Amino acid sequence: MSNNPKRYHPSWLLFEYVSFLKNAFFFILFLFILRGDVMTGWILWAKIIFVLFAGWTIIHILLKWFFHTYQINNNSIALREGVFVKNHRVVPFERIQNHQTNTNFLHRLFKLTSLTLETGTSDSESSIKFSVITHDEARMILKKIEEQDAIAEVDTEEVLEKPKRTVYFRSTKRDTIKAALTSFSFLAIFPLLSAAYFQVNDFFDLEETTLSAFEYFKAHIGLLALLFIVAMLLSVVIGYIQTVVKYGNYVISADDERIYIEKGVWNTSTFSIQKDKVQAIKIEQPLIKRLLNMVEIKLISAGGLGEEKLETNALYPFMAKHEAYALVNTLLPAYHIEEEMKRLPKKVLFLKLLTPYYGTLIVGGVLFFFQREWLWVTGVVFVLAILSRILDYLFTSYLRHGEFIQTRKGGFSNETLLTRRARIEEIEVQHSWIQRKFDVASLKFSNRAKPVFVSELAYLPKEDVAAFYVWYGERK
Repeated sequence: MSNNPKRYHPSWLLFEYVSFLKNAFFFILFLFILRGDVMTGWILWAKIIFVLFAGWTIIHILLKWFFHTYQINNNSIALREGVFVKNHRVVPFERIQNHQTNTNFLHRLFKLTSLTLETGTSDSESSIKFSVITHDEARMILKKIEEQDAIAEVDTEEVLEKPKRTVYFRSTKRDTIKAALTSFSFLAIFPLLSAAYFQVNDFFDLEETTLSAFEYFKAHIGLLALLFIVAMLLSVVIGYIQTVVKYGNYVISADDERIYIEKGVWNTSTFSIQKDKVQAIKIEQPLIKRLLNMVEIKLISAGGLGEEKLETNALYPFMAKHEAYALVNTLLPAYHIEEEMKRLPKKVLFLKLLTPYYGTLIVGGVLFFFQREWLWVTGVVFVLAILSRILDYLFTSYLRHGEFIQTRKGGFSNETLLTRRARIEEIEVQHSWIQRKFDVASLKFSNRAKPVFVSELAYLPKEDVAAFYVWYGERK
């Protein structure tokens, strides 16, 4: 395969134009279909501006494809970017820490995929993204990265054999059904139908028709119950299909060096990260998952958190708590999640309850000026705020053991973070006037990620914060 500079695959143009049309869909729908016959006033100006913008976007995409090139060398990737301002950067393979692929319907149609390579930095140029690339070329790049990793290992220690990958988790139909039920995706049809109703109602007056239908079903309860059951069954089927598309074929595997996550049925994605590059482990437990004793574990890496909508850096998000913890201990033996942690002193609960309720004040102010008959909602928000602070006090805990620090916080939804001292980039201690009166302080520490991952634990005893400060200062 030639290593001369080359442009992106010609299909890149199609993907970019489709992306533009997708982002501009509602403008096109409103200006040229729903208001297509209006050629006066601000609608006319909006159409002119949109046409000019669309024309420039089409030309700019074409220029980007023409001027942007990349070159795959033995040890690096060289990129030339920019239409008017040129930018040339070289990224050595040894700096690439994790990579992910995503193959959506359009990729599959043209037998292509996308590849994102993340480096260990957190700046704007920390990643290289091939939004359209052939499978052969993606495999060739990943192979070069693996070869570079092997060379690095040989340089530092005696590693001669390619590590063997072991599968530790493979989702089954039972897991997918459990995911569909616990994610409540089967209820997604109702807000969609509701939104569609109000959208149609904006253009066609459905209120009279709705009232007639309501009166009809009121007189035929049996038919209404039957339709409700059919709608629920349809919702369950749609929710199950959505879950299969997103979480089907979920496979977690690992070798001595890397962790691999693959998932998806029609839209497939993969994620791979070096074990020694994991910056932290984040365990999320929303209220529903807490009641069901389930957790979602994410691997925080320096290069990035993966594409948020794809959740590629997450271990299976519908796993029982004990199974997830056991899996983490197997994949990352150095990381051990502890259940017993130190709680905050009781005086912190009093301090939390004294802190101003800004959210409640804002809600009350808005309702007072614009919707006074709904002012009672302020009371509900106030009660929920108090309950949230009490729960936050009960669940907030922390632990420092050896090279690790583990924190947990949150009220209705809590989050546990486990990281190593060597992975903490910066710490910050803050204490307000009232915190000084209670002998407590806030501790904030940052892990390298994109964006920088910041975790804060408020109202820790002053002596514990001081001990943590000393502990961090002794890192090698």
